Amino acid sequence: MNLFDVTGRVIIVTGANGRLGRQFVHSLSAAGAKVAAIDLRAGDWSDAPGFVLPLIGNVSCRKSLEDCLERVRADLGQPFGLINNAALDSPPDAPAAENGPYESYPEESFDRVMDVNVKGVHQACQVFGGAMAANGGGSIVNISSIYGMLSPVQDIYEFRRTGDEEFYKPVAYSVSKSALFNLTRYLATYWARKGVRVNTLTLAGVFDNQAQEFLDGYLGRMPIGRMAQPDEYNGAIQFLMSDASKYMTGSNLQVDGGWSAW
Repeated sequence: MNLFDVTGRVIIVTGANGRLGRQFVHSLSAAGAKVAAIDLRAGDWSDAPGFVLPLIGNVSCRKSLEDCLERVRADLGQPFGLINNAALDSPPDAPAAENGPYESYPEESFDRVMDVNVKGVHQACQVFGGAMAANGGGSIVNISSIYGMLSPVQDIYEFRRTGDEEFYKPVAYSVSKSALFNLTRYLATYWARKGVRVNTLTLAGVFDNQAQEFLDGYLGRMPIGRMAQPDEYNGAIQFLMSDASKYMTGSNLQVDGGWSAW
């Protein structure tokens, strides 16, 4: 028996058009899962190796997610898996207001990130996780970050501090990703007797042709000496969606190149 088999399982991926979202969708569909790919815009999945149902949905709007659930049930069947991948962040090249001092971090920026990264995950769990619990089981994976588990190393952004410019990795992303750890624990115990497993997958950065100055600082702190390739988290996702992890719930699986080891 293949412990990692996900054939025929209906799995929902939010933020499906993103760099990692596309990887998860392609990997799971190649493994035989029926994947619902949710994003703010419909993606082109003609290159997917298996079955993908593109859905337009907004994780910040519960009604939008309920409409997606109806489509999933009608076109694919009852959901088994949910990967909460949709998230907002402020990249190193974001406007100064996003990456300035903590004391002046914009209220609207904080609200925007929390609305997607925390409320959006919570609502997706309510809608899709609730359906799984009512149907007798499933698996939820909340995607977190090393910056949710540990404070950002502000020194690696020193290259952005030229002249009078102040630059800091902002607070909202870290706070939002940290919140997922206890949402995971809460739901793992809440739904344990209904067969729904809930785990967090904590990831490090993915290489995307970042500025060399950023890479120099980041990789100097990374034990493995490189950023992840986009496909290097697919194995962890398939593990968590399969029966290989059927006794695992309320846990945090770190796949971070050793970042959290020191």
